[in-house]
Amino acid sequence: MKIAVLGAGAWGTALALAFAGRHEVRLWTWQVEHAAAMNAARENLEFLPGHALPATLAVSADFSTSVADADLALVATPMAGLRNTVGALGGRVPFLWVCKGLEAGTGLLPHQVVEQLGTRVPCGALTGPSFAEEVARGLPTAVTLASRDLAFATDMAEALHTARLRIYANDDIVGAEVGGAVKNVLAIATGLCDGLGLGLNARAALMTRGLAEITRFGAALGARRETFMGLAGLGDLILTCTGDLSRNRRVGLALSSGRPVDAILRELGHVAEGVMTAREVLRRAVELGVDMPITEAICAVLDGRIKAAETVERLMGRDTKTESA
Repeated sequence: MKIAVLGAGAWGTALALAFAGRHEVRLWTWQVEHAAAMNAARENLEFLPGHALPATLAVSADFSTSVADADLALVATPMAGLRNTVGALGGRVPFLWVCKGLEAGTGLLPHQVVEQLGTRVPCGALTGPSFAEEVARGLPTAVTLASRDLAFATDMAEALHTARLRIYANDDIVGAEVGGAVKNVLAIATGLCDGLGLGLNARAALMTRGLAEITRFGAALGARRETFMGLAGLGDLILTCTGDLSRNRRVGLALSSGRPVDAILRELGHVAEGVMTAREVLRRAVELGVDMPITEAICAVLDGRIKAAETVERLMGRDTKTESA
């Protein structure tokens, strides 16, 4: 199969490496200088250093050349680039997206952005607990491929799986995307919790109640609750909240020292989707009448309305209620 990977950040590069051994892969970057640097070094020194690009992996900044005759495109841009990249594809080829979040300004999930563009080709989301660094190293990983078209999801899962990358098909795209989006907000919260030295008990409570928030929000949007017990829900939440490779967790750790979020993101050098997603999730939750106290507290910290340490008092001081609430 011919695969065009559109976006040469860490995750796009890792997927290109994972699939290059079995498929003909082309990796596209929008920056001419970035493409030239990768071709010269045969390595993505900017976003995924230490992993050699095989000779069979073509790298280009020419979009048309990259997607020509492709059987599948993988849109590996951040959430902010999804709309333009899918628009540029113009319905020429089936595609998957790997971004996680809600679109800034619209609050739309990725599949809603795609539907708004009038896309008619088979498409879906590739999501789940997966760090780019570990996928690039060939460490065992399991993810979810979600699409409203279950036959497409099943076919693509079979075509893309490798000895070290196991892919499960799912037709609950709303649940898969909500899990992938909101867990980034919870990763900021757990990073903040750990940075403040609040202990493992607090982290466990935060993740568990965070999963309840994800489930309430997803159910209000039409997701199946059981999806949040799987890879795209609980699996991704555990990884992102506890793994030191998590960018969003690192944002939370830095916030615990009282540093402003803009400075943290500049130093990070990569996109941390949870920062923008938190505000969009909270806005939609308010519209839907869904209670999301952890998300609300993180937004207050990100906006500078309360100090990091005050989030503990805010959350612990809430009225008591049954655990199912």
